[in-house]
Amino acid sequence: MDESRRRALLLSGLTGVGVLAAGSGTAHAASREDVGHVDSVAALRTVKGVRDGAVVIVAGYREPGDGGGMAVHWDADSTADHNGGTVIAPAKKATRGRWRQLHTGVVDFRTFGHFDAKTPADAALDAMVDDPAVHRIEAHTDLLFTKRHLWHRSRIELDFHGHRMLTTGIEANTHDNPFGAVLAFRGTPTDTTHTYALPAEVIELTDTFPVPDSAAFAVGQWWAVQVAPVAGGGRDERELQKLVEITEIVDATHIRVGYLNGWPLAEGRTLTWTRIEPVRATHVRNLVFEGAGDDEYTGSHPVSYEYAVDCDVSGIHATGSFWPVIMRRWCTRFRTEQCSLKNPPTVEYGGAGYLTQQIYCLYGRVADCTTSNVRHLNDLTASAYCTVVNCHGDGDDAGGNPFTTHGQYEHDLLFDGNSGLMDIANSGAQWGISAKRITVRRHTCSWFTANTKITDLTLEDVTVIARPTFDQAGTLTVNADGAQLRGCTAKTFAVAQRSARSTRPTVISDCVFAPPAGTVLVQTPVTASVHFVRCVIQKADGLVLRGAGPVTFTDCTVEGAPDAAPLSVGSAQVVVDGGTFTDTGIELSAVRDQHLQLTGGARLTGTNKAKALLGRATGGSGTATWQLTGAASSTDDAATAHVRITDGTNHYAATGCRFTGGRLHLEPAACADVLHTACVERGTTRSALPKDGDHVRTEGNLLL
Repeated sequence: MDESRRRALLLSGLTGVGVLAAGSGTAHAASREDVGHVDSVAALRTVKGVRDGAVVIVAGYREPGDGGGMAVHWDADSTADHNGGTVIAPAKKATRGRWRQLHTGVVDFRTFGHFDAKTPADAALDAMVDDPAVHRIEAHTDLLFTKRHLWHRSRIELDFHGHRMLTTGIEANTHDNPFGAVLAFRGTPTDTTHTYALPAEVIELTDTFPVPDSAAFAVGQWWAVQVAPVAGGGRDERELQKLVEITEIVDATHIRVGYLNGWPLAEGRTLTWTRIEPVRATHVRNLVFEGAGDDEYTGSHPVSYEYAVDCDVSGIHATGSFWPVIMRRWCTRFRTEQCSLKNPPTVEYGGAGYLTQQIYCLYGRVADCTTSNVRHLNDLTASAYCTVVNCHGDGDDAGGNPFTTHGQYEHDLLFDGNSGLMDIANSGAQWGISAKRITVRRHTCSWFTANTKITDLTLEDVTVIARPTFDQAGTLTVNADGAQLRGCTAKTFAVAQRSARSTRPTVISDCVFAPPAGTVLVQTPVTASVHFVRCVIQKADGLVLRGAGPVTFTDCTVEGAPDAAPLSVGSAQVVVDGGTFTDTGIELSAVRDQHLQLTGGARLTGTNKAKALLGRATGGSGTATWQLTGAASSTDDAATAHVRITDGTNHYAATGCRFTGGRLHLEPAACADVLHTACVERGTTRSALPKDGDHVRTEGNLLL
């Protein structure tokens, strides 16, 4: 290189740039003159006369050391559009020749000249996401975005490193569009579809489906499959809507997918399969989002995914997000972790003000998230095999329930170690109000309702504590369709029934309740068997068991007060096996034929407002059968009856029982038959008792 040329390059800061040439076909050791240097992008754009492939180190975007520095190379044949970061054109317009940023797939907004939120960074964002060589985008400053971006890009990560995303002045959204996020990723449905009426029932928990021709499918493909709406049901009531992977071609007319179907599908039901090219492994992380706007058009939210696989979100902390902070539909395998939302613009507009919503989703995990004053922390709609762990919602008095599902046939969901109001499958008949195999463990809230068509609900260590600013009754309500509760606590507890799909019994064990006076403990529609085991019911006063289904109390403790009304029982069968009823009792309503059985050493003590520990209400037309075996009843009140039967038709048998104090009152006219034998009566007055005869036996008792 001649001396004049060297001096010119030194003056421009490009010592030796001209020596570098791409495609030489020979490798050689670089000398110190092989790489040029400039102070800024502006200076770079003024460089002339370099050879193809020349490399330059840019010390900063505007000035050395400002964080926007990069390495670039000269592509003499490039005609790519200038974007100020990965593609830099000379300042004077040139048809060909561009500086191309050299990177290993990781790029930074600062290399596009964005160091704050004063100017929109949308063009830079699009340039980076649209570049297939980029796999990671980093932000190291606050940024402003005024566009709603939609990409079909896979295998890219956006990490904002805890900096703010502002959306002041963002373009208008379209109507009712929760997918109009700042960062929206969407897979591509193809025009390949197959619609097929099932030739036979598809059983529950199968992964094998019949198809007209399995050759139309291939292992590894992804398909969106959905069943036609339920005949006579809600507009959106479908048991199956999932994005599934084909895992095996079983035979000419059967395929296997990576999903165990949660609901049986009857013969003749129509399935539609649509092949999808999903977005894969696209992640968003570490973002502080500050939304702008207060309605569906001006409001903003950060992230949405549709037709996506293995796409995770973590570390997003949002305020002012209109639609869900993280919106997902048709997604499979994902994590949403360590995210939060405070104070969205509205909690009244349907679908708005959520932290995260999942629709038609599989295999998701939502963990370590928090919300304040929102509509929902987490909504799982028509989703399955998902978990929600260590998430906590406060400020839920007026907004909605932090934890909810729509009731669009969700199944196999686990909620573990969370806090906040919970409402399962209760969004209305439009979606089917159905769910199955929902498990909630170690949950704390002031209101929990699961009284729609929820099958095989399992609650463990759920604590419902009344809160004066919301539900002073501290209500826990479940559907008697295979519900099983263990170790739960609530003020008000109620059993409802909207479905009868389960094969397992409804059992409430080791729970504590303290319901307000007159609470209907078992509601009218309940025909299923309800079994209370080792439960404690405190402050019992006029509790009602109204449903016709059998109710069993095993080793339970029921505590009332001397002036409290006994349990009013309309159940066809009531069994008290062991346990203690104190200052309360049972009064059969006789609205139907009823059978009451006390056994296993069950104990009745004290008194109540009705002055009868076991009694029958007047006016009922049903026949009552009373069977007392090995029970014990005691009272210090002479006016209180252990058993009082004065009305209707009754069959009474007491054997091996012990009565202390009080009285026995069995009106002869009300007793079709009486067996009262092998009992001990200590200080007990027989104020009414039929005479022995063909249908009455009262001998063989010990009267003390």
